[in-house]
Amino acid sequence: MSLLLIVIGLIIILVILGIVIYSISIYNRFQTLKNGAEATLGQIRVALKKRLDMINQLVESVKSYASFEKETLTKITELRSSVLKANTTEDIQNIERESRNILGNILVAVENYPELKTSETVKELMNAIREIEDEIARHRYTYNNIVQEYNTKIDLFPSNIIANIFGFRKMDYLQFEEDIYERPKINF
Repeated sequence: MSLLLIVIGLIIILVILGIVIYSISIYNRFQTLKNGAEATLGQIRVALKKRLDMINQLVESVKSYASFEKETLTKITELRSSVLKANTTEDIQNIERESRNILGNILVAVENYPELKTSETVKELMNAIREIEDEIARHRYTYNNIVQEYNTKIDLFPSNIIANIFGFRKMDYLQFEEDIYERPKINF
């Protein structure tokens, strides 16, 4: 009889220990995904800042040909300072949209001046911007994959129990206008 109680006690302890270890592993996976998403957002912020730096250099290169309003230069400066402060996907999406609009306006100006199309400096800046566009797209893809796994774990049993206990909430996907519209053409 006492041997049976010891066996039952050991089984109960093993089950509880298994549940605790499983819960810890799920919690750690949530934290890993959350930290990965935050790190990827940081990489997107850095890439957006690089894009704005390149846009600023492009404006400097073409402003002798095309007149840019002081507003454009001020807006670039504001966006550059706000990009590293952006904490939410909405902030980043707004910065991306505004910088894309500025870039579009600059590309229109470049198209109107054939001398600019052949300028080596402008070509190099356009290539640098194209590379940054690709970098942003890769980081966004990585971020959205991490968020998809994170959100799926929140929806699925039994990890949804751990998510509720520790207050993990769904994260927003990062969607840029290029999902709807075509990315800016930067070809010469």
